[in-house]
Amino acid sequence: MPFLTLDADILLYIQDHIRSGFLDKIFPNITFLGDAGIFWIALTAVLLCFKKTRRAAVCSMIALVGSLLLNNILLKPLVNRVRPYEVIDGLVLIGKKATDGSFPSGHTAASIASAVAMCRYLKKRWSVPLIVLALMISFSRLYIGIHYPTDVLAGLLDGILLAVIAWVIESRLYRGVPKYAAFAGATEIAGKPADSEDKPADGGETEE
Repeated sequence: MPFLTLDADILLYIQDHIRSGFLDKIFPNITFLGDAGIFWIALTAVLLCFKKTRRAAVCSMIALVGSLLLNNILLKPLVNRVRPYEVIDGLVLIGKKATDGSFPSGHTAASIASAVAMCRYLKKRWSVPLIVLALMISFSRLYIGIHYPTDVLAGLLDGILLAVIAWVIESRLYRGVPKYAAFAGATEIAGKPADSEDKPADGGETEE
């Protein structure tokens, strides 16, 4: 299968030409941040406490729930793809073996979904580092040998899709549910334009 051959070639290239003693200590810690979405859940909880970042937090929450349902509950059991270290000759896993299917990468999907979802309502000085971290978590899954590149690619694409869906759902809540609009910091609700938050002038950023 062409994709499996390409997947194997990429993973073996990373193992042979990118891995090092120093990075072998760094990337397992980076991948840990994505375990069970722990970093993104904690960050969402913190941002939920402040009015200026509450809409970003709600978007992230919606995206993370969507990722759990789509990837962990539906796709992983349905596809049930064998992990790469089980089938690729010479590939050495760094860390513990996984107990679920390989496709898609849940770490990637949740990280990208949360980071991209929050970007709509965060300034670039915050959103860019979050995107970089999400991409580093995604790459870490390849570095330690626990996912195929196609797993990570699928997680990246469906993470972006889930973030866009989260934007749509949150925007409709903001415009259509007075209690939520008040919770999110609107000055006018019930179908009227709320404030400059919903349509920011500074490139889609609202946080001061």
